[in-house]
Amino acid sequence: MTELETKLGYAFKDASLLETALTTPACRMDRSDVEDNQRLEFLGDAVFGLLSADAVFAAYPWEREGTLTVRRTHLVSGAALAEAAERIGLRDHLKRNAGAAPLAPRAKALADAMEAVMGATWLDGGLDAARKVFGKLDLPIDEKLNEWSENPKGHLQVLAQARHPPRKPEYVVDKSEGPSHAPTVTVTVSVAGFGSATATAGSQRAAEVAAAASLLEKLEARSDLKIPGDQIADGQQGGPFAF
Repeated sequence: MTELETKLGYAFKDASLLETALTTPACRMDRSDVEDNQRLEFLGDAVFGLLSADAVFAAYPWEREGTLTVRRTHLVSGAALAEAAERIGLRDHLKRNAGAAPLAPRAKALADAMEAVMGATWLDGGLDAARKVFGKLDLPIDEKLNEWSENPKGHLQVLAQARHPPRKPEYVVDKSEGPSHAPTVTVTVSVAGFGSATATAGSQRAAEVAAAASLLEKLEARSDLKIPGDQIADGQQGGPFAF
């Protein structure tokens, strides 16, 4: 069993499936005949959908469909899968094109490869194998849920507009490096009275989302600002604005 298989908790009978799952589309820049992981990614996305639905259904028997849907989406979001890929060291095993720039934290290629690995696992060992790998990934099934979990930019904008006078988040691209198919983008968001935060990701949009989430974390720690309480899908809401 290889180091990666040990971390996945599953030994592949057909090692070529795992090799394909780790082959990014960028490899086709060097070899046009290489089989990349996109087909396995497509399959793995569906497998993650099934397993995540099963997991949240079992973990939250009292919750309604709407909240379960949000939880399922959050559980296997691109960010969650990229973080899982980082935890198991998947980036060290990816096959990329010669001279490729280092992947940004939480890069989309990591989430895509994680889905591809799950697709390969399903083909190699079926549902039981997929469940084993899913259980090893430590996905955020117990994470506290609020209405803004998937939309930190929207949350930040609502908070900024509630100030007197209303403010608007400003996003600035500090730098963009790497090839067009795999860029590394750094963005800073700032709001008057709130401060600023900077994040790096594999696209401008992803970097903006990460920067907004980072600034929200800073705001939650400030004693001079009251951030609205969590609002979950059934309509219950916490404390009010206090600006």
